[in-house]
Amino acid sequence: MSADAKWFVVHTYSGYENKVASSIEKMAENRKMQDQILEVKIPTEKVIDAEKKKEVERKLWPGYVLVKVAVSYDQDNRPTMSDEAWLLIRNTRGVTGFVGPENKAIPLTDEEVIRLGVEKKIVEVSYAVGDTVNIIADLFEGFSGIVDEINLDENKVKVSVSALFGKNTIVELELDDVELAE
Repeated sequence: MSADAKWFVVHTYSGYENKVASSIEKMAENRKMQDQILEVKIPTEKVIDAEKKKEVERKLWPGYVLVKVAVSYDQDNRPTMSDEAWLLIRNTRGVTGFVGPENKAIPLTDEEVIRLGVEKKIVEVSYAVGDTVNIIADLFEGFSGIVDEINLDENKVKVSVSALFGKNTIVELELDDVELAE
């Protein structure tokens, strides 16, 4: 069985997210299980508090904590965590269970991890603003255009494409949906 790591969603009592996250991290460290429990996250976003007029962090999903756990694969090629890791997480004070059918620990897919922003997909770009690129995915696949703007933080690129009747259209794409034209 090959070793890998997957993100699992843990349901907690609302308001206990920080306590659960720190408890899981401390117990993993005390039991020398850092090779199994790799990371714990509470998804947050920065928002402006209208009353206090300052930026604050707000939990995206109150009552949920994400835990990255080392997994192995069963005979049906399904990822599973060790019994020790499952027990450590499940028996943490404030945890009500795992998100999944019948409270079974089902990991997030790679697509869900990226879409939810748990981990950023790092794309190295070989093009710059003003370069001609070929679109290799999306609705405009096969078209060429000129890079108008690159936003590495959001993994987006804006390309000016000469579309119907020679009119230029700005298209927003993922960074890896385009490649430098030769």
